[in-house]
Amino acid sequence: MQRNKIPLLSRFSTSELECGCDEAGRGCLAGPVVAAAVILPDDFACTGLNDSKQLTEKARERLRPVIEREAVAWAVAMVDNREIDEINILNASILAMHRALDLLSIRPQFIIVDGNKFKPYGTIPHQTIVKGDSKYLSIAAASVLAKTHRDELMRTLHAEFPHYNWLQNKAYPTPKHRAAIRQFGTTPYHRITYRLI
Repeated sequence: MQRNKIPLLSRFSTSELECGCDEAGRGCLAGPVVAAAVILPDDFACTGLNDSKQLTEKARERLRPVIEREAVAWAVAMVDNREIDEINILNASILAMHRALDLLSIRPQFIIVDGNKFKPYGTIPHQTIVKGDSKYLSIAAASVLAKTHRDELMRTLHAEFPHYNWLQNKAYPTPKHRAAIRQFGTTPYHRITYRLI
């Protein structure tokens, strides 16, 4: 918990339009992987912003409109479970980030990415940063947007398939989720290449 006390950095590069990227849902058994790309202004200040995994759901929902309102540009994109099964989750996560970058209203000059894997996005330079979502504001902001947008989608899908309790587990591999798969089988949203039970 100590890393929460360390102020997040606003920039990795000297580029004015530096974009942070992150994803949510890699370890889930169902639903898409969702990625966000966020360009923040130099003077961006947001109390409590951190890696989304370090925040409560209530805190993430509070931060989301602040990020969306104050960002220079932001976008969210996804890769669905069928594509994940076809190309694997690593490639799907990177593809989701590329799709989010495609949707930005402003072209970034530099990209920083949470983790240690990424594929070049055109000719724009990039840097992967392990635990970047707890080090840089733009990656933390992307983490929050990816997570909240995905959670919103899983709440919608829960209404269609309530047995799996996606309202609470968001399709992560909880014992109750696995038990529901054993009892009711899979849905069109499950990732068949994953170890589901």
